[in-house]
Amino acid sequence: MRIAHNWTSEEHMKLYNFFRSGTSHRLRIALNLKGLSYDYVPVDLRTEEHLAADYKALNPQGLVPALEVNGEVLTQSPAIIEWLEERYPEPPLLPSDILARAYVRALAALVGCDIHPVNNRRILEALRHDFGADETAVNRWCATWITAGFDAYESLLTAQQTPGRFSFGDTPTLADIYLVPQIESARRFKADMARWPRLSAIDAACASLESFQKAAPAMQPDAL
Repeated sequence: MRIAHNWTSEEHMKLYNFFRSGTSHRLRIALNLKGLSYDYVPVDLRTEEHLAADYKALNPQGLVPALEVNGEVLTQSPAIIEWLEERYPEPPLLPSDILARAYVRALAALVGCDIHPVNNRRILEALRHDFGADETAVNRWCATWITAGFDAYESLLTAQQTPGRFSFGDTPTLADIYLVPQIESARRFKADMARWPRLSAIDAACASLESFQKAAPAMQPDAL
């Protein structure tokens, strides 16, 4: 793998993504919050474009998203978002206090490590095709892990001594970048968000911001 170190202030970015992909959604939010422009390149998971030879030459895992920057390809949304935070530190996605940063990272990991991976498309397709699960069973599977994760997230927020409009304070952070796409997914799998009033309030606060509005799945050019 060739690693480039010649980043410039006028980087040309191409985002390979799918409108309904949660990992793609979180990366769109991060790019928008950083005020970065990019070319939108749709990769249709429904027709398995991600498994085609030309895309796997770009990303051997055959997953979205991938971000091409000046000819270099970055993969895995957590790594890409970390790169964005280091390359474009303003506005920050993490608080300045070291303990607060750990807290925000933990909230993001709660979604990114413990909810999303067991509910992503590859897992659900395996449940359907390899284990004979019908849509009722798939929805129940998703609800199990969403409920467990959101219950913990809500409890962590409730325990905050100085709660704000977002997951931490009054500006969106990395935690919200992960949370909002997971709430979108939860609604798609018919989870009752009334169970989590703090999460619902945060989702509404994020929905009032243009960076989140523009990143929403329904606003993407491949959302047919």
